[in-house]
Formats: sequence, C-alpha cells, structure tokens
Amino acid sequence: MKTGRFLQLLVYFCISIFSANGAHAQMDNRMIRLAKIEVDPAQLEAYNAALLEQMQTAVRREPGVLTYYAVADKKNPNLITILEIYADSSAYLKHISTDHFKKYKSTVAGMVKKLELIDVNLIGSAKQPGL
Repeated sequence: MKTGRFLQLLVYFCISIFSANGAHAQMDNRMIRLAKIEVDPAQLEAYNAALLEQMQTAVRREPGVLTYYAVADKKNPNLITILEIYADSSAYLKHISTDHFKKYKSTVAGMVKKLELIDVNLIGSAKQPGL
C-alpha cells in the first residue's frame, strides 16, 4: 500500500474511532495533524519511551489535546506516524509551549532523523455501531 493511501486510511480510521454519535461535525475547528517521523533505529526504544511519556502527559494535563495515535511501520519500525487531534490551533500552540513537550523535543533531538508535519482536514467518518 502506498504511503499516501496508508496515511489517509490511518486518519479515517482514527477519526472514526474518536468521533462518537456523529460528532464529526463538531470537528470543524479542531486541528488535525500527522507527524511522519524517521527515528535512528539504534535509539528506537528510547524514542518510543519518550514519545509515550509525552503523549500520556499531554492528554492527561491538557484539555485541548484530544487524541494521539502513534503507529510504527511493520517492516521498518523506526518509521513512525502520529495522528494528533487538538481542540483548535490555540490548543496546539499551548501544547508546544508546555514543559513536558519541550522535554520531549530536547530528549529526542538526536534520535529523530527526519520529521514531516502534515495538517489535514476531516472529510467524514464512519464506524460500526456501538464503538
């Protein structure tokens, strides 16, 4: 599967899980971003630990950080894609100014070989009933 199609499906899947009871109409003001990250394979375990700590802290402490999903390519686990959903762009700006985010950035600075940030718009969502 081509990377672009994979990212589209990832966003679609994660938004479908996240939105409940047709709530996708409420997502118009939300900021949705994909982060494509290439990590130094020798430092992958340390990177994943730092990422997990940052994600959990952000969701726990920041009401404007709504969702994080991080996935690794099965064939190349050092290729990571993160889906981030924020209440709006101001929530994102608050997020990147927090101490825990700054700690994450300084911790992983020497681990990340490549970073691509892609802002996306929700087109729609669908999910199985009861999910």
